[in-house]
Amino acid sequence: MMNETIQTQLNHRSIRAFKEQALTKEEVELLVDVARHTATSKFMQAYSIISITDPTLKAAFAAISKQPYVEKNGHLFLFVVDYHRNVQLTKAQDRPAKLQGTADYFIAGLTDATIAAQNMVVAAESLGMGTVFLGSLHNDAQQIIDLLGLPEYTFPAVGLAVGWPNQEPQLKPRLPKEIMYMENHYQVLENPLKDIELYDEEITGYYDTRDLNHRVDRFSKQVADKMETLPPKRLALLEVIQQQGFLKEQ
Repeated sequence: MMNETIQTQLNHRSIRAFKEQALTKEEVELLVDVARHTATSKFMQAYSIISITDPTLKAAFAAISKQPYVEKNGHLFLFVVDYHRNVQLTKAQDRPAKLQGTADYFIAGLTDATIAAQNMVVAAESLGMGTVFLGSLHNDAQQIIDLLGLPEYTFPAVGLAVGWPNQEPQLKPRLPKEIMYMENHYQVLENPLKDIELYDEEITGYYDTRDLNHRVDRFSKQVADKMETLPPKRLALLEVIQQQGFLKEQ
């Protein structure tokens, strides 16, 4: 059952250091074509892909994300939820566009954009490239919108840096299958800390091995920390989404 594609996926790791080698036009177009052929909800194709090639924009994105590899990579993509185009197509036929701001359509567009980005990741890694998703751009989604002039009924879903790897990080352990995989009904953990005790130890060991000078806490504490605090502009994401025309009362 194992094949080269699956082996590549099982070996996935985020790359945060890239060689100073830009992707060629042909490589970029190939990755975009792969993303374009991703499955799409209701065949609405409610997403767009923007290449960020302007050095000034890349620097601004890096400042927002607070991650240098946003600026230093082979190519930077932004995947955007996009119903603006479909609203234009509807109105051009003298028909009323009514549903573009609904939760159903926003979720569908977000799903479209995200799985297209994942499809691009699989393609890039199959070619020996490295990738890293950039949810950090949501540190200031409004600034991303302003920088790119994103119109109403669009929203930046996720960024993706692609390039030729300049590092070989360890494979990060994932939660045990018996914790994440269920059948027919949801399985509530009766003793969550006990259930992931061995995984907590594995994660702590992973980070200790990776960087002895920067100790990272066990997984359960990382989760608890992140469930308590968010940067202020991330807490305001709903407001930004609504300003773009989504998730308003219909």
